[in-house]
Amino acid sequence: EINVSFSPDGKSLLYASERNGTWKIYQTTRTRNEEPYFFASTVLRETPVIETARDNNTPTYSPDGKEIAFIEDRQTLKVFNIATKNVRTILTNNDLFAMTENDQYFTWSPDSKWLLFQYSEPGYWNGEIGLVSADGKGKKINLTESGYQDFAPKWMMGGKMLIWNSNREGLRAQANSGGTQSDVFALFLTQDAYDKFRLSKEDYALWKEADEKAAKADSAKKKGNKTEPIAIDWDGLNYRKARLTLHSSNLADALVSKDGETLYYLARFEKGFNLWSTNLRTKETKMLVPLGANNARMQWDSLNKFIYLLSDGKIIKLDPAASKQETVGINGDMHLDVAAEREFMFDHVWRRTRNTFYTAGYHGADWTALKKAYDNYLPHIGNNHEFVEMLSELLGELNVSHSGASYFFQAPNADATASLGIFYDPAFSGNGIKIVEVMAEGPLAKAGMNLKPGSIIEAIDGETIGAERDYASLLNRKAGKNVLISVLDPTTNTRKDWVVKPVSPGEESSLLYKRWVRRNADEVDKLSKGQLGYVHIPGMNDPSYRTVYEEVMGKYAAREGMVVDTRNNGGGDLVADLAMFLSGKRFLDYTTDNRSVGLEPSFRWTKPSIALANEANYSDGHCFAYSYQDLKIGKLVGMPVPGTCTFAGWEMLQDNSVRWGVPPLGVKSVSGKYLENLQTDPDIKVRNDYDKVGKGKDQQLEVAVQELLKEVGTNG
Repeated sequence: EINVSFSPDGKSLLYASERNGTWKIYQTTRTRNEEPYFFASTVLRETPVIETARDNNTPTYSPDGKEIAFIEDRQTLKVFNIATKNVRTILTNNDLFAMTENDQYFTWSPDSKWLLFQYSEPGYWNGEIGLVSADGKGKKINLTESGYQDFAPKWMMGGKMLIWNSNREGLRAQANSGGTQSDVFALFLTQDAYDKFRLSKEDYALWKEADEKAAKADSAKKKGNKTEPIAIDWDGLNYRKARLTLHSSNLADALVSKDGETLYYLARFEKGFNLWSTNLRTKETKMLVPLGANNARMQWDSLNKFIYLLSDGKIIKLDPAASKQETVGINGDMHLDVAAEREFMFDHVWRRTRNTFYTAGYHGADWTALKKAYDNYLPHIGNNHEFVEMLSELLGELNVSHSGASYFFQAPNADATASLGIFYDPAFSGNGIKIVEVMAEGPLAKAGMNLKPGSIIEAIDGETIGAERDYASLLNRKAGKNVLISVLDPTTNTRKDWVVKPVSPGEESSLLYKRWVRRNADEVDKLSKGQLGYVHIPGMNDPSYRTVYEEVMGKYAAREGMVVDTRNNGGGDLVADLAMFLSGKRFLDYTTDNRSVGLEPSFRWTKPSIALANEANYSDGHCFAYSYQDLKIGKLVGMPVPGTCTFAGWEMLQDNSVRWGVPPLGVKSVSGKYLENLQTDPDIKVRNDYDKVGKGKDQQLEVAVQELLKEVGTNG
């Protein structure tokens, strides 16, 4: 079950449930008037509300309780009238796109006449905020019309104000595909509401006093909480926008008080989300509730008096006026049939793959027949370790990247051998560990240690390392802890004890990677006699791009060409940034008669480059290899790159130990071909002989340097 919400009168629960092969919408009500609360009810009755052959989910009651808005088949927004049972279409797949299931966002207006939603126009990534009439007769209205990311819209002040998050003003990553900070923005639907928002503190106090006197004199204004129809002054609407937050941050959620005077927002600056408030009149900003949450969201109660915070699975009831809070207790039991749950998860994986696979035909696989075949294995599956193997076999029938399943289980106090950051001589037959090389930046590369090749570690934490002893056990679970090593220098026959902190296997991998990059950079420098620079891009992310930018535009700015190594790149989303960066064309020179002081573009590489790729380039690593060659930025050297330029669609199943996915979105070239399974062959194919690699010789790198030197020489 998902998308659970109360009816406006609090007497029913509405939710979507995946049953018998489709998502359906159900309602659960209390049956006994003597029991006014759900948590204390003894008998509940469930009835289907929308039950068709299609997928129906994300149900939301209209505030007047007369209708339900919902999503059909992931990409169609519809409204169901409870009294007449009639259904009308509001938005279609021309307006909405879904990468997976239950990922659409929309919300009713307080008067039940409008629907506010977030969407993207076809062909564009940036999110927009849309408004559409709930009667199904109007066209969608783009309220933001922004090239930035706008998302999570909400109605505030009884429908006089809309708020949403936008990254327009926030700090941005170096890479366009990297993260950004966001702010809360507002749009005022009437000129009157906007004018009041812009009043100074003093002018607002005068207005408020006059308004209160008028309210007392006019008894007609004492109508309680009756919902007024939403009024929209369309003339000048786009100009009635305002940034509400004073500082950009990582935002989780936001609310505005009923009178429009205070903004409450969940922001993370360092380690977790906390609740902040800003007085929109005086701009006073403070942290209201320290949460330190990894995940958080919030909503008002029906009277806009209390805020209910969901923070890392805990619910907090907050009275912002009194700064009082209390935790709402959650308790429950569940009877679990593990075999039945596993069968459901299998059906879910098969069904969602059927509905969301990025292209028709399933790459030639008979998906219906495969379900019947793999169903036969289910009774013999004993645990989730076996289950994910079976799922991976099933998904492997699609012959597609970004697919499969994995099992997550971390045994408490599991074995984990720490590393001393050294290469040792496996042929050494004496006592101890004979050091061949100390890794730079490793635990033994400290000032004053000066350990040389040939030194022997004779003991760890006082335990002598005999010739037959596996020293790994002495480093088990020792990462980050003080360890005593006893070292013999055979050249002087002296011994010395050192206290060091071994590193984890992951940290050791980082040391090995840095060592490999340094060796490659030194080799390029030597082979090109200082004419070429070298950078390696391990992943398609902002940190990698920053390293590339720093070194290319700094360390190697004066070089005549760049060797761009993407071998073993695991993917991400950086292809557009790199393609733009490496394809710069010089068009201006800021200079005097004697000296140039800068070129345009100043933020792009305008000289020749050559790229390296291999069989291990994956995902966006393949996108880059293909695009670098297709755009004719330079020559591609290495081995054929498998066609894996596709978007992932990973999902964690309900028991939180099984993760699976298939691609819901493909990538096409400008010629209209999908890049999935479309191998990219390099311009110059070079296979590294691994016997030579083991001796420090990189044939692919050598050929890349030779080819780029030819181009540099020609251009020179």
